[in-house]
Amino acid sequence: MKKILLVASALLLATPAMAQHAHEKGPNGGQMEDVAGVEVEMIASGKTLTFNVFDESKKPVSASGFSGSVMLTSGSDRETIPLVASGNALKAEAKGEIAKGASVAVTLKTAAGKSGQAKFKN
Repeated sequence: MKKILLVASALLLATPAMAQHAHEKGPNGGQMEDVAGVEVEMIASGKTLTFNVFDESKKPVSASGFSGSVMLTSGSDRETIPLVASGNALKAEAKGEIAKGASVAVTLKTAAGKSGQAKFKN
């Protein structure tokens, strides 16, 4: 009986950790994530991925000096794309249209040298 209770308790405690992460909506309607100490909003349009950069209070931050890349995965297709800074955003151009449901993993390094990663779903 103790063994059953122990297993049931472990399952109940693990369930919230297994729940899918909900993304906050950004100022432009995209998904937001904290990456390397800044807030990043992803917007996908056609073949372009745009990552707008904000501080904690959602004020735009210059992306000058930032670098990184995106791993775009759709089914068995994978593409690594470098990020290019432009104003308060980092942009990546895919070879083709970005499919609905594609996974987007971004690796970012800030001008201050902090690094981080985040995952998004298109």
